Amino acid sequence: MAIDYHHLKNRPFAPVTQHYTARDTMLYALSLGLGNDPLDAGALPFVYEGLQGGLRALPTQAVVLGYPGFWAREPDTGIDWVKLLHGEQRVRWHRPLPADCEVVGRNRITHLIDKGEGKGAILVIERRLETGAGELLATLQQVTFLRGDGGYSQQGGGQPCQPSDAPLPALQPTPADRAPDFTDTQAIRPEAALLYRLMGDTNPLHADPAVAAKAGFERPILHGLASYGLVAHALLRQCAGSDPARLKALDIRFAAPVYPGETLVTEIWRVPGQPQHYQLRARVAERGVVVLSHGCAELV
Repeated sequence: MAIDYHHLKNRPFAPVTQHYTARDTMLYALSLGLGNDPLDAGALPFVYEGLQGGLRALPTQAVVLGYPGFWAREPDTGIDWVKLLHGEQRVRWHRPLPADCEVVGRNRITHLIDKGEGKGAILVIERRLETGAGELLATLQQVTFLRGDGGYSQQGGGQPCQPSDAPLPALQPTPADRAPDFTDTQAIRPEAALLYRLMGDTNPLHADPAVAAKAGFERPILHGLASYGLVAHALLRQCAGSDPARLKALDIRFAAPVYPGETLVTEIWRVPGQPQHYQLRARVAERGVVVLSHGCAELV
């Protein structure tokens, strides 16, 4: 079954209402390794409620809230979901996340882009994360690479038969002509993926060695959005005094998998002439592989 542009673009998603608690907020931070160093004063407000000002939520917790589930597996989509990859994550925050809140996720498909037969397609789903009272907390764009669905817009003879949307503005690579202005190193705990799956992504690829082996990996891999959270925390630690309210936007591309137990090195560049704008990437120290690239961030 081939994908149908008009069906997907008009596919309804019911609002996802979710109440997360202070316990959930602490568990999210712990799953990213905050608290590994019990003397790290910058991490303590995210995992302990007893400080002045109370518990604080990491802004990237937004990516696990109001999520519509693995809807691409539904038969009506026509998507070859086995070949689906999370390509990029883009988030803009409108106000700090509360540590305990009822939220509503409103999801819709905004872009479907045909890259051509054998080259895949790009699908973008937008999520507006609101409080129960209707205040907008964050706008998220999940960019998914549909490796098995390229050429959907063409018919016999190569003539267009379905629309293909214009792509999102391209993310820019990090500078190749100068060293980063900041470097942050984080050790990823061996059980990190088992902790992060408690956030709601229970794909066995992140837990079961047999499933990981069938997918071509030597062992279970870390969730891409966990790596996203690690990079965001590195940015806050290096450039924002660990203040979560200062993160305004973070866009990044997933370039390669990360394994629990590895060391993540985040490299950050200031953008000349644009105060509070940064470019970043992350690599695994043990393998020398860039795992997140084309990062663009804005602080306030």
